[in-house]
Amino acid sequence: MTEDNHYHHVLDDLNPQHRALRKMIPEVYRGFAEMSNGALNSGALDQKFKELIAMAIGVVAGCDGCIASHAQGAARAGASKEEAAEAIGVSILMHGGPATIYGARAYDAFCEFADRASEAVPGSSQ
Repeated sequence: MTEDNHYHHVLDDLNPQHRALRKMIPEVYRGFAEMSNGALNSGALDQKFKELIAMAIGVVAGCDGCIASHAQGAARAGASKEEAAEAIGVSILMHGGPATIYGARAYDAFCEFADRASEAVPGSSQ
């Protein structure tokens, strides 16, 4: 595993675990997926801002899986590195020192997914 793909591996490592649990409690996972879609779809707030909020909450919760998932979602929704950094800055304000650790992890995760996305689109840069 290279450092450049750490957060991709976090998601890859969690997928089989989620599949196994989802087989045991499919109603819970269906309900969670429905709630997730309802909460993250664009409305008064664009999806990218909602993903950035979720990523910042992942920082405060100290959840690498949440950070990876929502960093990927924010990058896919078109958030910039500057927007990700500022969202992480708010989590540091609200949570203090521990957020500086998970905030750095979140920024690394966001950059990993944003850089991968910009490589897929010729001529794009973040």
